[in-house]
Amino acid sequence: MGVTTVTDVTGADTDVLQTLFRSEQGGHEQVVLCQDRASGLKAVIAIHSTALGPALGGTRFYPYASEQEAVADALNLSRGMSYKNAMAGLDHGGGKAVIIGDPELIKTEELLLAYGRFVACLGGRYVTACDVGTYVADMDVVARECRWTTGRSPENGGAGDSSVLTAFGVYQGMRASAQHLWGDPTLRGRRVGIAGVGKVGHHLVKHLLDEGAEVVITDVRPEAVRRVVDAHPQVTTVADTEALIRTEGLDIYAPCALGGALNDRSVPVLTAKVVCGAANNQLAHPGIEKDLADRGILYAPDYVVNAGGVIQVADELHGFDFDRCKAKAAKIFDTTLEIFARAKEDGIPPAAAADRIAEQRMADART
Repeated sequence: MGVTTVTDVTGADTDVLQTLFRSEQGGHEQVVLCQDRASGLKAVIAIHSTALGPALGGTRFYPYASEQEAVADALNLSRGMSYKNAMAGLDHGGGKAVIIGDPELIKTEELLLAYGRFVACLGGRYVTACDVGTYVADMDVVARECRWTTGRSPENGGAGDSSVLTAFGVYQGMRASAQHLWGDPTLRGRRVGIAGVGKVGHHLVKHLLDEGAEVVITDVRPEAVRRVVDAHPQVTTVADTEALIRTEGLDIYAPCALGGALNDRSVPVLTAKVVCGAANNQLAHPGIEKDLADRGILYAPDYVVNAGGVIQVADELHGFDFDRCKAKAAKIFDTTLEIFARAKEDGIPPAAAADRIAEQRMADART
């Protein structure tokens, strides 16, 4: 099985090549296009940086509208992982993989094994884990072909579900936001809206309810909403994200589904004073962070507060210890406060402050 980089592909869409080499993307080191006709696998593995160590990031399984859209998502997600790992203090660079297709329709053992062989071909430059559309059981299958696989089940030497600490980290980011904005980290009595109550969101609901927050939820999947309401009848539901972001009296908005939640349509109508959620790439385009700041909305950078999961899977490579990981994820509170302080000092939005800190850490590692 061969590995083909984008730079070797003849006749590739020029937009893909322009995206790969565009300076504002941060200069990806390598992008691999993977195809296994026998299993139906089509995948993209993007390595943004290995300055701090082997690239680490999850595998997203999603029915993209086009291969170009899949490549763009892999590039954006892998770049975000470089920044996330840097801010989490991990000895890892950023990488991400996407498998093209509906996992409900095409995910098979043969496809996952083929994918594992492609990751293995990179010789440890990229370490994979779970993401949207992939689960612990999937990583157990991938690991049969690739030893650079994390997020496996405890029975197979792994750490299990990384969404547990992802939610915990977002909760710490919310506490830091409350401390910065209202002078007290408690969320008791605060009204929090969560868009997406899947793998991460439903754990976040429990953290908030345990502290006495009022929680409003929505999800495109009715079964996800039912699961939360069955477990926590006090939770309020709304029809969709459009209704959620307009909810009166909302203190915190937590996007916990796919990226692009903060855009030219949503930001002008947000009622929340804080945005802090688990979704990756929440800012739809450059400039949105300034729009939030201009409206007086405090944004906790997504790749900072959702780093609990990557902290967990990174620890798996060294012999997993949950208490050690939770202690490290708890430091997301301090890191978030550091970013808010830097933003105030430099007179820039928190997203720009986080980027500056992460970029400096990566630059220092190269020297």
